[in-house]
Amino acid sequence: MARRHKVILVDGMEGDAPMPAMEEREELAAIDAELVILGCRTEEELIAQAKDADAILTWGAPVTRRVLECLPDCQCVVRYGVGYDTVDIQGATDNNVVVINVPDFCWEEVANHAIALLLCCAKKIVQLDDLVRRGKWGEAKAIQAPMGAVYGQTLGIVGCGNIGRTLARKAAAFGLEVIGYDPYLDASVAAAAGIRLVSLEELLKSSDYVSVHTNLTPETRHLIGEKELALMKPSAFILNTSRGPVIDEAALIKALQDGRIAGAGLDVFEQEPVAADNPLLTMPNVIVVPHSASYSDAAFARLRRSVAQEAVRVLSGRWPKHVVNRKVTPKKALKKE
Repeated sequence: MARRHKVILVDGMEGDAPMPAMEEREELAAIDAELVILGCRTEEELIAQAKDADAILTWGAPVTRRVLECLPDCQCVVRYGVGYDTVDIQGATDNNVVVINVPDFCWEEVANHAIALLLCCAKKIVQLDDLVRRGKWGEAKAIQAPMGAVYGQTLGIVGCGNIGRTLARKAAAFGLEVIGYDPYLDASVAAAAGIRLVSLEELLKSSDYVSVHTNLTPETRHLIGEKELALMKPSAFILNTSRGPVIDEAALIKALQDGRIAGAGLDVFEQEPVAADNPLLTMPNVIVVPHSASYSDAAFARLRRSVAQEAVRVLSGRWPKHVVNRKVTPKKALKKE
């Protein structure tokens, strides 16, 4: 009798309680796979508790080369979400482990969130709301100026993948001119989404709003640093709904403190949770939210179901839909559909 597959959600604890994982359980039941929910946060915990996994599901635990070398039965690692910077891709490939992400669950949500941050920055929504609630109507009226427009302004999108192109289409409804920087995207694909591709330097110099949508890779870490921020208009805002380290946070703080840019809308940070003494938290021209751009109840239900479906495909001997390390040789042959 064949051994029952074990699928381990390595970082699925909410406090001391396991996540319900109802969608995952429903999908995994199709192959009678066992789902185990753990609260691993370190390499050592993963190695000790997940060594007999056939598949790993993870929200962001460190799946390093060392971890992968200690998981002899693991066929795949499925990452909840678009980014996969917490998984050692080369280490997985060298250990014949398929790495999977779910890039299509939240395009609309993140694009909507970026628009929301843009509008809140442009119209000083958070500052005005705070003052009115505190009975400071006159002060609220007094801080309206200077206030830039939205219609007729330029939005620069750094990283014009699926989310960036979705944002561009939405931005058109607000009368924004859209330019973009993406060295890997064909100009015709960008143009179809209403984006005119330019250099990063031109984008930063020309944009009234800069929205960051690139993956975090060694190449994009601190892509936006002191030199790049210095190119921006003093009246411009920067928005980040991708990954915190794409922007050099120390350089951003300095640019904001020196008034070199008008403000920022940040969903992500270099350190998460963000430290209580981070200067960004005390700046009235900075909007901070807790890495929530992708969230809606419906989107996360789709995500959880998609993650489990991908694990089922691999454990059933089929190629998943979204393979990150396409050159991997799986531990067990997978049929391409």
